[in-house]
Amino acid sequence: MKIYSAAFIAIIFTQITSCTAQKSVSSEVQKTHAEISIKEGGKWNGRKYEGGTWKSVQSHTLNPLHTDHSFDIRYEGPGWESNKIAYRLYLDWRNAIDIFGKTSEKIVLPQVGLDGFESYHLKQEWGSDILKVGKGQGLGSIARIVDGKMYHFETVEKTTAAVENTSKSSSVNIHYKGWKTLDDKIDLNAKLSIFPDERFTEYTFTPSAEIEGIATGIVKLKNLDVIQKNSANGKWGYIATYGNQSMFDDGLGMALFYETSTVSEVKDGPFDHLVVFKPTTKAVTYYFLAAWEKEQNAIKTKAEFQNYIDTKLAELNSKSKL
Repeated sequence: MKIYSAAFIAIIFTQITSCTAQKSVSSEVQKTHAEISIKEGGKWNGRKYEGGTWKSVQSHTLNPLHTDHSFDIRYEGPGWESNKIAYRLYLDWRNAIDIFGKTSEKIVLPQVGLDGFESYHLKQEWGSDILKVGKGQGLGSIARIVDGKMYHFETVEKTTAAVENTSKSSSVNIHYKGWKTLDDKIDLNAKLSIFPDERFTEYTFTPSAEIEGIATGIVKLKNLDVIQKNSANGKWGYIATYGNQSMFDDGLGMALFYETSTVSEVKDGPFDHLVVFKPTTKAVTYYFLAAWEKEQNAIKTKAEFQNYIDTKLAELNSKSKL
């Protein structure tokens, strides 16, 4: 009978414990996910990408030929989701944010758009694209407004997006180098993060120079009234809309939370309800969220939605972070 030393037994025990812990972690239900998926193996024909197969990557720098509907990026940009809802950013001159409504709490983005750009505009088992962005910003994206005119990201020297996934959150990081509007050219860094069991996205942006008119907003749909409210201490506020404003004419609520000290004005723009930020080179953080009536455990009325966002506002009021 072979006798093992105490040290050897300790090593074996440690390895078994480590394997058990890894198995426990791997068996946890994934609740957030961020991705960007590009075509490889095809070729450019003008400003359209033809052929190729999808490959998920950690980071991607836009080809100079890329524009809207170039078909080289799956569902047109990076996507991020929690177990509640999913979002995507049009990584082109529009720079708008769209919403994927989900009918379950499973991670769905890896299967979205694999069979073409039109499929996710139709009702699927997992859900669907539910927001008509049109000429607006969608929900919570960045643009610039000066003298009543909106400037998107028509002229940018280089745009790079990267994703990161941890057990606590998933994020999309974007670096816009040389964003030109009017006579100004700046760099802008943005980070969009989502968290387990939450609908909101935390958006932090940092401009390289102070310029007026950087704004976010909520696209105007169905002539719905804007709900606007400030927290009890005046530190945070929100704008929101609720009604049958989804692509399928069912209930959809959208809200945008902003720190009042960072904002110069809240107003109507040509296509959006806008929150306009003060010129700064410091990091600015705001939050946006959507709630769709077809979700699992859904919010289904305007009153329920307002109660939900009032609760989130109270959280910001008490701790300045969601």
